[in-house]
Order: sequence, then structure tokens, then C-alpha cells
Amino acid sequence: MCTNTTFKIFLLASFFCITIFAGEVRSQEGPAMSPDSQAVQDTTELGILDEPPVRIRETRVMLDDKVTYSAEDTIFHDIRNSRVYIYGNADLQYEDIQLQAAYIEIDFNTNELYARGLPDTAGVIQGKPLFREGMQSFQSDELRYNFETRRGRTIGVITEEADGYVHGEVVKLQPSREVHVADGKYTTCSDPDPHFHIAFRRAKIIPNDKIVSSFAYLVIMDVPTPLFIPFGFFPNKRGRASGILIPSYGESSNRGFYLENGGFYWGINDYVDMSLRGDIFSRGSWALRLGSNYAVRYRYSGNLHLSYAINVLGEQNLPGYERSRDFRIQWSHSQAPQAHPSRSFRASVNAGSRQASRFNPISDDDYLTNTFSSNVSYSRSWANRYNFSANLRHSQNTQNRMVDLGLPEITFGVNQFFPFRRSQSPGQMRWYENISVNYNMAARNQLSIVDSLLFTQDALNRFRSGARHEMRANYDTRLLNHFNFNTGINYSEKWYLRTIRREWDEDLITITPTDTIFGGVVTDTIPGFRSAREFNFSSGISTQLFGLMQFTRGPVTAVRHRVVPSVSFSVRPDFADPFWGYYKEYYDPVRDKVVQYSIFEQGIYGGPPSGQSGNIGFSINNNLEMKVRNRRDPDGEDRKISLIDNFTVSGGYDLARDSLNFSDIRLSGRTRLFGNFDISYSSSWTPYARNEEGQLINEFIWNTDRKLLQLNNTRWTLNLNYNLRSGTGSGRQQNQRNGQQPGAGERDFGRDMDPAINGNDGWEEETPQAMPTNGVDYSVPWNISFSYSFNYNTRYQFAQDRMDRSYMQNLGVRGDVHLTPKWRIGFRTGYDFDNNRLTFTSIDVYRDLHCWEMTFNWIPMGFQKSYTFTIRVKSSVLQDLKLTRRTHHLDRGFF
Repeated sequence: MCTNTTFKIFLLASFFCITIFAGEVRSQEGPAMSPDSQAVQDTTELGILDEPPVRIRETRVMLDDKVTYSAEDTIFHDIRNSRVYIYGNADLQYEDIQLQAAYIEIDFNTNELYARGLPDTAGVIQGKPLFREGMQSFQSDELRYNFETRRGRTIGVITEEADGYVHGEVVKLQPSREVHVADGKYTTCSDPDPHFHIAFRRAKIIPNDKIVSSFAYLVIMDVPTPLFIPFGFFPNKRGRASGILIPSYGESSNRGFYLENGGFYWGINDYVDMSLRGDIFSRGSWALRLGSNYAVRYRYSGNLHLSYAINVLGEQNLPGYERSRDFRIQWSHSQAPQAHPSRSFRASVNAGSRQASRFNPISDDDYLTNTFSSNVSYSRSWANRYNFSANLRHSQNTQNRMVDLGLPEITFGVNQFFPFRRSQSPGQMRWYENISVNYNMAARNQLSIVDSLLFTQDALNRFRSGARHEMRANYDTRLLNHFNFNTGINYSEKWYLRTIRREWDEDLITITPTDTIFGGVVTDTIPGFRSAREFNFSSGISTQLFGLMQFTRGPVTAVRHRVVPSVSFSVRPDFADPFWGYYKEYYDPVRDKVVQYSIFEQGIYGGPPSGQSGNIGFSINNNLEMKVRNRRDPDGEDRKISLIDNFTVSGGYDLARDSLNFSDIRLSGRTRLFGNFDISYSSSWTPYARNEEGQLINEFIWNTDRKLLQLNNTRWTLNLNYNLRSGTGSGRQQNQRNGQQPGAGERDFGRDMDPAINGNDGWEEETPQAMPTNGVDYSVPWNISFSYSFNYNTRYQFAQDRMDRSYMQNLGVRGDVHLTPKWRIGFRTGYDFDNNRLTFTSIDVYRDLHCWEMTFNWIPMGFQKSYTFTIRVKSSVLQDLKLTRRTHHLDRGFF
């Protein structure tokens, strides 16, 4: 009886201990390890009653949390020695620590674990320990770690730190989570046997801060180089970090030796950063560039770039010497749509000195343009009816040096509303309820001046200011269910702060290179507020006609012709009548005639027109479409094709004129063929004959030449944009299909790779793509785009009785070809048929060298003739580890 009782008690105790310590097999989570668990001798199925009593001893396990573990193969518990052995894809978790390995051993007496990989059938080690603690992770050959002290020691470690990798023969983990490395190397190459590294004897890794090492030197393909540093310092912070920007160096034949693009980067906070970069040349040139980016989610984002440079070319007192002061301002700001439903602010500023694009270009496109333009706008709306906007506008032509400013341009408008419409209208709507009113106001202060006079007193006197008010009352209705009729009154009023006065001055003397002229017209500016009012009455009627042809056979199912004829009538008084006081006269004795002029002639919105008008206008708009059967899906919808988007015939007759009542007949049309071929046409025809001097006379050309109309001019415009690409799609799509993320080399492909131009050396690494076994990848993507424009103009010269013809055509080609997944070639060129020469041409070559890359940019001709060849590390951490050879277009030499 005693024996049975003892057996039952022992069996229950053993079962209780096994329940506490035993982990489940086949990837099931093991139980938590209690801090006061007791070790019990292992038992087997046979001989349990024959074993002597076991003495239970207390362990010193004091853990802060439970330890969970699992395995795909076996979990073996050594209860006597308080150990657990885990085999086959073992996984262990404790607090923020996770360990994965082929074999894990846990010793609860010492609170230590040991992990390593196991050889497979071929003798290759598999399942090497992968250790994660917080944000840190590394892989090693062997690992020992103490739960209680949080100290560890590993052998053969590879750990990823920010954008780089640290390899170490022996690595020690510290409670502070610092890592001490012995006999290690730092690299940005992801290969286990890196193509390059910086070797060091000892190093310390401070998580999310920095890596500091002892004496270090560069090793390329396992070959040590003489490039060394007394100590190593590698940033290890994730995200942005403030620090020094290392300059690049070189030599320019015209500007001497240089340090370029060096400075300081300041990550101010999560919303804004700033960088200050500079260049200095041995022959006197220097430049400073300030850049800043800012963004607040759901509110706004933008960037600001300022630059100032002193550019010196050549030697003083020698031919070809140039010196200039140049500046450039670029600001881009955009407001998020979620920021405010009725208010927005946007800015796009691009201004600079005349030579800024030549000496300090930002991109290749700067070479191809001679204009700067800016616009800063603010808009606001109220109650879905009122709209306000204010703009600051700037336009600058670096070729003729003219600057146009709009400071400011203001508009205010009231959307169309119906003042007589009832809020509730039972029954039929009365006719006057269709009367609508709208109002618009515009004010502008404008200056057009040569850039050299921009900041002078004369510029203030040349500003032209004015305001314009426009209001229209309109009535729309439908007649006989087929005709749209509208009539309305337009009123406009313009305000100015000055007008002009012209007189003939007998004492005025004008001296020209060939003659001296006595007497002339003098124009004086008269200050003071004046308003100019004008009004007119107009009405019109239009309808739509349709013609349809249907086919039961063939690919075409139907052809539809839509015609929109319209007739309009407008009338206005003669505002040159002295009653209005808008026009004055002076006598010109040279021509012996009285000359009439408008006192608002120099006004920014002009003045009221002269002459009475009672014009009847007509127009006929045509549109032609057809439907084609769907061959791929007989039950699907037919495909609609536009044959002629629009073809319009228009003209008019002025009842108020005493002669030449008919206006010119104008024809215009446009269409698009094949989705990428645009054709537009316009022409002007007159029904009147001309005299020997080419002036129109009040006689129809039918009466003189038996022609209905005489051609004045024509204009044809053809634009073709065609894109050819491989059947697999673009290069970016191809990489995504293969699970790759395109690297920076591909993102910036076809751009200048010079960091001084782009200001960014951040390059991400690409995953290599496997080549077919025959060495040729026929799915390598390519992309080529063509653009062609052709303008043809004719104008009839009546005095010479001949037709002058002129045309202009340009061809542009750009594209990129991926010869292999590692080789890419991009190009850009064009041909100017008028001047019979190539336009801007550049060739870009890119080679992916895994953790390195090679770029070559070549501009073979023109003022920008230059090349840049660079081999560098992709990662931004070691962005200055590169070799660059280049010539600048200002050196006026090549190779």
C-alpha cells in the first residue's frame, strides 16, 4: 500500500514537472519557464519502481518574463541538469529577444543559451543563428547569450547597421546594447563575401548613433589598398542626420583646381531640413548654395534653393577672360487638398541672372531654355458663389534680357446667379426667372523692362496699373424644342490713374544716322483718375443637326456627322464720338491729316474701341465619327473613332459699315489619328478684290477675277508623338515583375550624374537579376520615343502677286535600352531641319556592379560639350568613395 502511494505521488510530481518544462514538437509553442522550477531526473518507461528516490534541489533561475520556444524536429528536456535541447528550425523568444537557429541549447542553471548551425547531408552548415534584440539583428556562426546579464559572445557575425553591414570574427554584446567587434570590417555590400570593405582591428557599435573603429584601411576584392584612416567613424542613425558634406575635388582648365559641393547638412526637425554647399576654384571662382525642404502632412510641402556665384573664366588681361556675378532663386510650395476646402496657396518661383543657367546649370534642360518664369498665387472662395485670387507673376528672357513683372494681379468674381428666380416655384417657371447675372473684376500692376534697369527709379515710373470691371446680364431659353436662344447685355468699365496726350511739336529735332528730322509727335503722361466705359448688346441662336449612315457588312457599323450651325448679332455705339471724351485729335502737317488717338492707348487693358458696329456672325461646326466592330469580342461594344474632331467655317457681316461689310471667311479644323498624330489647319479668305497697292476695295473678287474667295493665308501644324517599347513593358515594370525595386541608377537614368548638379548621391542597391542559361535575355526592356513637329505657312503677297511659303520642322528622339539587366544605355537627340543640324544630344551609360555602379554621361557637341565618368559605391553612407573623371563645358575642351 505504501509502495503504491509512493508511486502515485512520484508519478504526479513527474507529470507536473514535465508539464512545466516540456515544449511541444512540430512548431508548437513551448510552455513558460517558471523562475522557481525544480530539476527532476529524467525517467523512461521501464524500471521506474527500481530507481532510488530523487533529491530535488533548488535552482537560481530568476527571469523577468517567460521564455517560449518551438522547433520543427525535436525538443529534448534534461530535467536533472535543467537544460533544454531544441533541434530543427528552432525558434526562441524572451521579452524583445528572438533567436532562430538550427540548434539551440538552454541552460536554466546559468541562464545562458547556446546556438549554432548544423551541417546538412552535403556537409554545408545550415540554420546559422539569427539574433534579434530590439532594432538590432545579426547572423553568426555561433552564439552564447546570458538572459540575466544580457551579455553575449558570438563568432563569425554579419549584422546590418542602417545602410551598411558589419562583419566580425568575435563580437561581444553588452547590457547597454552596445556591440564590441574584434577583427572586423565595414561595408555596404550585401554579399557575404563583400566586394569591398573597410577593415579594422577593433570597433564599437552604438545602436542608432554611430560606429567608431580603430585604425582602418580600404580593401577591394580582398586586396588591401594604401588608402587608410587613423580611425573610422560611420553614421548609424536611421533617417536624417546632421553632418558635414564632403566636397569633391578636381581640376578645370579654365577655372583651376577646385573643391566642389562641400558643406553642411542640418536636419532641423521632422518637418524641415537645410543644407549649405559651396564651391571654390583656385582662379577666383566660388559659389554658395542654400537648400531647404519642408513638409507638414495634410497641410503643405515645398522646397527652397538659393545660390550665389562669382564665375571667373580664363586669365585676366588675356583673350577669353570673363567674370560675372550670378544668382538663382527657386521656390516651390504646394498646399495639400485636405488643408482647407476653400483656400489655397501655391508658389513656383524660378528667377536668376542672365548667365546663371550657363555657369551653374541644375539640369540638362537649363541648356535648352532661355526663359525663367514664376508664379505665386493665393485663392479663396465663399458660399460657392464668390471667388478671389491674387497672383505675383514673373517672366524673364535671358536672350533679349527683358523682364515682365505682374505685382500683383488680382481677380474677384461672382458666379452666375438668377436674381429673379424664386426659392420655391410652384407651377411653371416664369420667363424672367431665366435671367442670369455674373460679375468679374481684375486689377493688375505690370512692368516690362530690361534687366539692367530693373532696380532703378526709372522702373518705378514704368509700371502700368489698371482695373477692369465686367458684368453681363443674360437670358437663355429654348425655342420650338430644337433651338437654343440667348441674348444679353455686356457692360465693362476700366479704371486708370493716368492717360496720355499727344501734340505736334515743331521744335522737336530727331537725329538719325542718315537724316535730321524737324518736328514730331510728343506724348505726355497726364496723371489723374479716369474711367472708360463701354457696353454692347448681343444675341444668338444655335441648333444641332445629325446625319447617320449605318452598315450591316464590313468592319464599320456606322458613320455619324454632327453639324452645329449658329447665328449671332451684336451691336455697340461709336466710342470715338466726342460725346464720350475717350478719343482726341492732333494735326500732322507732314501727312497733312488729322490723326485720332485714344487717351487710354497705353492703358494695361486698353480703351473702348472706335467705330460703330452692328455685326451679324455665323459659324458652322462639324464633327465626324464612326463606329468599328469589336473583332476580339463580337458581343462587346463597338469602338468609337473620331475622324474629324472639329471643322469650323465662320464669318460675319457688319451692318454699320459703309463699305467692306463682309469679314474674312475663316476655316479651321483639327483631328487626331492613331492616338498620337495631331493635325490642325486654319486659313483666312477674303471675298473682296484688291487694288494695285494690295489694299482691299469695295468690289467682290467674283466681279474682277471670277473667283468666289481669295486666299489670304494658311497654316498647317502636324505633331507626332510615338513611343516604342519592348513587349515586356518599360524597364521599371520589368524590374517589378522580377521582384526588384529599381535602384537610383535607374531612377536617374538619362540625367546628369554629377553630384554638383543634382546635389544628391543617395543610391539604393538593386537585387541582381539572373540571366538565361544561353547568356542572352530576349525580354530585356527598351523604350524609344519620337516627337516630330511640322509647321507650314503660306501668305499671299498681293503687290507681287505671289504666295510666300515657309515651314519649320523638328525631330526629337530619346530613349533607353537595357542591353542586359546590368547594362543600360540612354540617349537624347534631335534634328533641326531649318538649320540642318543636330539639336542637344547626350548619351548616358550605366553599369550595375552590385554594390558599385559605373555611370558615363557624354554631351558630344555644342556649347555644353563635356563628359563625366564615375565609378562609385551605391550607398549614400560611403557616397564619397568614388572615382570621377570629367570635363566641364566651360573648359572648352574635350578629352
